[in-house]
Amino acid sequence: MDKDDRIYSKLQQHLNQQAVGFPWTFSRAEIKILKFIFTPYEAEIASYLSYKPEPLEIVFEKVKHLVRSREELASMLDRIHINGGIGIKVKNGEKVYLNLPLVVGMYEKQIARLSQEFLDDFDKYTSGSGFGIAFLSTGLPQMRTIPVARSILPQHRVSTFDEVTALLQQADAPFAAHECMCRKKKVMEGKSCKVTKRKETCLALGGSAQSCILGGTGKEISREEAISIIELNQKEGLVLQPSNTQKAEWICSCCGCCCGVLSMHSKLPKPLDFWASNFQAMVDTNKCEGCGACAKRCQVGAVKVEAKKQPAVVNLSLCIGCGLCASICPKGAISLFKKPTEVMPPETVEDLYDIIMAGKKGRLEKLKLGGKLLIDVIRTGRTDLIG
Repeated sequence: MDKDDRIYSKLQQHLNQQAVGFPWTFSRAEIKILKFIFTPYEAEIASYLSYKPEPLEIVFEKVKHLVRSREELASMLDRIHINGGIGIKVKNGEKVYLNLPLVVGMYEKQIARLSQEFLDDFDKYTSGSGFGIAFLSTGLPQMRTIPVARSILPQHRVSTFDEVTALLQQADAPFAAHECMCRKKKVMEGKSCKVTKRKETCLALGGSAQSCILGGTGKEISREEAISIIELNQKEGLVLQPSNTQKAEWICSCCGCCCGVLSMHSKLPKPLDFWASNFQAMVDTNKCEGCGACAKRCQVGAVKVEAKKQPAVVNLSLCIGCGLCASICPKGAISLFKKPTEVMPPETVEDLYDIIMAGKKGRLEKLKLGGKLLIDVIRTGRTDLIG
C-alpha cells in the first residue's frame, strides 16, 4: 500500500467510526469512491472532522500541523464541500463543517460530476453485505415515509412531523430544489423513470439547503415554490420521504423504479423492521370494485388485485403508509389507518445522528443482524433474496 492509499484508508476508517459508518470491503471499491471525491491532501484534512458540525477555529486547532493558515484551511474546506466530500452549514452567521455519511450525503452531492466509473464503484460497494449491514444497523433510519396530503382524513389527527405542508411551513429558510440523484443515475444507465419526467423533484431545507446552495448542487427557491413542487410530486404519484426529524432538512420524492431506498425495500425479507412510518393502508371490501388503480399506484408492490373485480389486498408486511393508493381510489375504498403507537422522530438532524451514534452497533451486533436477515429470508420463504 503506497502513501496515498494509506491516507484514503485512514479516512475510510475514520468515516466508519462516525454515526452511519463506512466499512471496508475486499474489493476496495470504497477507496475508489474516496479517490473520486478527495485528493490525498483533502482526504487527510477530512479525517479530522466529525459528524458533529464544528467552526473553523476548532477544525484549525486539529489540523494546524497540515495547513499554513486559517484562510488556507477555509479555502480547502470550501473546495472539498463543492466536490461533495463534507457538509457546510451556517450557524449564527458562521460556517460550520462536518463529515457526511456516504448515503444520505457524499453520494448525492456528486450529482453535478458523475461518471460511469464512479457509479460502477458505488454499485459494487453498496451491493455488498458490509455497507448493507452498516446502513440497516443505525437503529433509527435516516429517512421516514409520510402520507401524501390527499390520503389524510380529519380523524387521523396527524402530527405536524407527518404532514408535508406543515413541515414546509415550519421549516427554516432557505429552500433549495435539486435534481434527483436516483433518477439521474437511471438515465445514465439508459433507463427512464416510469412515474415522472421532471428532474428537480427533491428539496433541501434550512441547513441542508444552505449546503446545497453553497456547493452549487441546488438552486434557491421560495417557500411557496417548494410547496408547489411537492404538490406536483404528490399528484404524479411520488412517495414523500423527509429526513427522520421533526424539523425536516430534506424531502425526497421517490419512485419504486429509481429510488435506492425503495429498491432496498424490495430486497429485504421484513422491510418494515428498518422503516419509519406511522401509517398503513386498509381496504373496505364492500366499496372496492377491484379496478386496480391502487396497485398500479403503489411504489413498493404492497397492494395487489388477484383477480379482475376482486377487492384489493394490502400486504401489511410491505406497506409503508405513503397513502398514494388512498389518494387515487375512485370509490374511496382504501384509506390509511394510524399505527397503534405513534413514533416521534428526533427534533433535528444533529439529534438524529447523535442518537444513531449513541446506539452504534459493534461487530458482534452486526453479525447478529446479518443472521437475523438470513433467518427472516427462510421464515418468509423469500429465498430469492439470498443472493
